[in-house]
Amino acid sequence: MKMGQQEFADSLGVKRSTIANYEIGRNAPSDAMVALICRVFGVNEGWLRTGEGDMYQPMTPDEELAAFFGDVLSTEDETFKKDFLRMLARLDDSGWDALARMADMMAKKEKD
Repeated sequence: MKMGQQEFADSLGVKRSTIANYEIGRNAPSDAMVALICRVFGVNEGWLRTGEGDMYQPMTPDEELAAFFGDVLSTEDETFKKDFLRMLARLDDSGWDALARMADMMAKKEKD
């Protein structure tokens, strides 16, 4: 995840030394810590414990949206994505209907 021990520890609300001790095998994480890591980072518990299976839990469509919005909103810079989401947030029902019609036209064009 491209984060150091301190950032990882901060995300979990523990000391950096706790993470270091897990990494070197001095201590094993408790079941509660494993559950926390899985919840915070979306990691598959089976993979974390055994290395088998997929590393990440599949996200629900709502979780996928929340993660996308979180990523876009976490940047301090103004970006096209942020501006576009802001524009979408201001649409009324007729604006959403117009977008739906455009999406239908694009989908039809792809089929042809």
